[in-house]
Amino acid sequence: MYKLLAEAVDTTLTLKPLVANAGHCEIVIAPVFTALKTVADRLEGSNISVAAQDCAAQNEFGAQTGEVAPAMLKDVGCSHVIIGHSERRQFYGETDGSVNQKTRAAIVSGLTAIVCVGEHLADREAGAAESVVKSQLAGSLAGLTVSDMGRIIIAYEPVWAIGTGKTATPEQAQEMHGHIRRTIAGSHGAGVAEAVRILYGGSVKPDNIGTLMAQQDIDGALVGGASLEAESLAAIVNYK
Repeated sequence: MYKLLAEAVDTTLTLKPLVANAGHCEIVIAPVFTALKTVADRLEGSNISVAAQDCAAQNEFGAQTGEVAPAMLKDVGCSHVIIGHSERRQFYGETDGSVNQKTRAAIVSGLTAIVCVGEHLADREAGAAESVVKSQLAGSLAGLTVSDMGRIIIAYEPVWAIGTGKTATPEQAQEMHGHIRRTIAGSHGAGVAEAVRILYGGSVKPDNIGTLMAQQDIDGALVGGASLEAESLAAIVNYK
């Protein structure tokens, strides 16, 4: 929940030329709901796509005051939506079941869903990190077909490394990303597991993106605080 409309536009227009030659990755930014349409219009024809930070669990228009349907997000220029972010799970009652419903609705509307999973510090200290993430994947992706999985990106967020300045070591991140890929192989097959992109999210900064991206199963980053300034986000995009 950052940036008024003018600030979001200014950040977007500053970022645009800084990453214009970045052909090695897909770039998606996720401003607040109030800025989505304006930012998407400013980015038309560029190499930057737009995501919403959340969506409703249904596309049927009706008496759902305060909700925003995935179809509405598609209508204003979004191509992606973040679902089940750790803050949504921790502070707003998001469950694996609601994540699953939202993901299904997003896919039906033609959006790509960035589905977030990740353990708390207590889970990791108890040696339950992998089982927690496996359970989150099972619930969040339940019933999704192999075809559906083509519109899924997984984001691993160790909750203890978000906004704390702590970062999972590259080895810790790789270990969990490998576990996620093996879990998806078990549920949806080796081909899907190989193709799915798994992002790391947890205090990603310009000075650690290179070592994270060097890991075999880290395919990208879900960037939080470092995305608030165009220059730092551009440095992450252009890490090579």
